[in-house]
Amino acid sequence: MGESTGIRIGVDLGGTKIEVVALDLAGETLARWRCDAPRDDYQATLHAVRDCVARIEGEVGTRGSVGIGTPGALSRVTGLLKNSNSTWLNGKPIVADLEAVLGRPVRIANDADCFALSEAIDGAAAGAAVVFGVIVGTGTGAGIVVHGRPLSGPNGIAGEWGHNPLPWSEEFEMPGPSCWCGKRGCIETYLSGPGMSADHERATGTRMAAHEISARALAGDEVCRETLDRYVDRMARSLAHVINILDPDVIVLGGGMSNVDALYEAVPQRWGRFVFSDAVSTRLVRNRHGDSSGVRGAAWLWNSVAGEP
Repeated sequence: MGESTGIRIGVDLGGTKIEVVALDLAGETLARWRCDAPRDDYQATLHAVRDCVARIEGEVGTRGSVGIGTPGALSRVTGLLKNSNSTWLNGKPIVADLEAVLGRPVRIANDADCFALSEAIDGAAAGAAVVFGVIVGTGTGAGIVVHGRPLSGPNGIAGEWGHNPLPWSEEFEMPGPSCWCGKRGCIETYLSGPGMSADHERATGTRMAAHEISARALAGDEVCRETLDRYVDRMARSLAHVINILDPDVIVLGGGMSNVDALYEAVPQRWGRFVFSDAVSTRLVRNRHGDSSGVRGAAWLWNSVAGEP
């Protein structure tokens, strides 16, 4: 059973910060709090979440349901967290332990799933039946929402788009850069912010941050324009692959690379060549809630569309 007080509390459990938000039934923000996340200390992390939730509930004057977004996923075999870049959380019974310290049931989902859910409920993809939410920042991940419900899958990895190989690779792109997952040529190694920087360095010998490359490209720098053009082409191919499999109504971009204005026109202009259809109706849009999407989506894990309360 979930909490039925009329407020929903979302927790974004990141590697460097913990953000907590309380939403009313209409999705309006009632309170928000951020604190530093304890690193390399599992018990301290649990206590920090407890204290942040208590602070928010003290501010709004009532208890609420609690949803938590975190990097990684729950193992369907062990129930323990896996694949988190906050490595001190891996292999831990995080749901049971959080329920113990918070004194209530919790729902937990991957942070990309929370992003996609937020944008599907009342964000840039509100009302769409099938939403693919992409986070392209320091890493590359995605979440899938179908009719207001986040899709997790039997392995808990639905939407793990960034760790598939770049599709329709050119000869010069093979075998591709090494990825932290142990493979080569993953989409993440090209479409993350560091991936764009590394591609620019391979081509020019100069290391430059992704946001600077994009800004210079749009200002007329020819070398940076070529890097941005390669990035657009790779995103078009990578998203065409998604459209061929999932055929979403809307693809929402989040993360730092979502701020590159050129993507929203240039990528759809190119993906048609790779989509197995005579026309492509999928829309590519920028997120509405920005950095707040993840924590808002965690709160929406307890919403009537997704099943409770």
